[in-house]
Amino acid sequence: MPTNRINGNLYTSIQNKVATIEFGHPASNSFTSELLARLTEELYALGDNKEVSVIVLKSEGERAFCAGASFDELVAISNLEEGKAFFSGFANVINAMRGCGKIIIGRIQGKTVGGGVGLASACDYVYATVAASVKLSEISIGIGPFVIAPAVERKIQKSGLAELSLYPTEWKNAYWAKEKGLFSKVFDSIAEMDKELDIHISKLASYNPEALAEMKRVLWEGTEHWDTLLLERAAASGKLSLSPETKQTLDKFKK
Repeated sequence: MPTNRINGNLYTSIQNKVATIEFGHPASNSFTSELLARLTEELYALGDNKEVSVIVLKSEGERAFCAGASFDELVAISNLEEGKAFFSGFANVINAMRGCGKIIIGRIQGKTVGGGVGLASACDYVYATVAASVKLSEISIGIGPFVIAPAVERKIQKSGLAELSLYPTEWKNAYWAKEKGLFSKVFDSIAEMDKELDIHISKLASYNPEALAEMKRVLWEGTEHWDTLLLERAAASGKLSLSPETKQTLDKFKK
């Protein structure tokens, strides 16, 4: 059952060397800052857990995968420090996904927006359903997908990033995302997706964990500077969130 907890929920279960992280929030599985911090901590903890070889990242319910960052927290930003802290949430999560040392499999059952696209991009392999459309809407509210852009570009190249970010009101379907490289496989139903996902993660977890860890390093070569880059992007995004144009647009959304 979907959570009704105001800051969302985060659960982890470990079975047969597979850790499944499930997050949820009543606002279409969006992320509050608290929930992002909890996910960051959990990813690093699992990275140090020798009983875990593979991580599955999923969200609650059968509808939206993730609506990005909390809109309520975004509109409440009142200074540069708060702005940087807010946008650092996804920066920290993406760096944790990059640096935890374990293969991360994404399970995307429905629509995903903004930071949710960043999460999908930071997964090493992604299962999705036909309902898993994607959108980067940030430009339309006066900011941009700057924090998640390196992860998105790494998967779908600069042209794909431009196509998503410069048409911020348009949904791209799951097959577009697969063709671009964001999704690995697309299924007609959640049941079909989960059936193959279970088979795949069981096989992965049976492989040499040292080989999996080395493969993780290879997949993320050249991203070592992201610890600094993503936080710089967070600061720039925080500054933009305080601009009069952005505040005016956000006020319209509130109304």
